Amino acid sequence: MSRLIPAAERIIRARKFIQQARDLPVPADGGRNNFSYIAQVKDLLRQARDMVKFISMTPTATAEMKEDVRSIYAEAEHADQEILRPLT
Repeated sequence: MSRLIPAAERIIRARKFIQQARDLPVPADGGRNNFSYIAQVKDLLRQARDMVKFISMTPTATAEMKEDVRSIYAEAEHADQEILRPLT
């Protein structure tokens, strides 16, 4: 059976996933259009969203935790825009 991860730890891990997506090096061949690079970035951002997906639905979630979940979703969306769709 898998171990239960507390909500605070899930929020920390989600932020780490978003940072990993930002730190992923852009490949020389294909740049930001490299399908493997795009898939890795999308996967890390998906993992971040999945980490916090159900926190706001739990009865023990505080208003602060719910706000953190909203900010994770916003951060993930912003990171997606920032990483994969940079201004030209």
